Amino acid sequence: MVLDRLDPVFVGILVVLLLFFFFGYLLARRTVLGLREGYKKGQE
Repeated sequence: MVLDRLDPVFVGILVVLLLFFFFGYLLARRTVLGLREGYKKGQE
């Protein structure tokens, strides 16, 4: 299997990077949605 030949440190770094990008995406999405909602309330 391919996973047997991978370095555990490399796998750990990869997992951390994926989690970082995932949380960054969620944070950016929440921020954009919050700004959009606030902008709509401000127009009313």
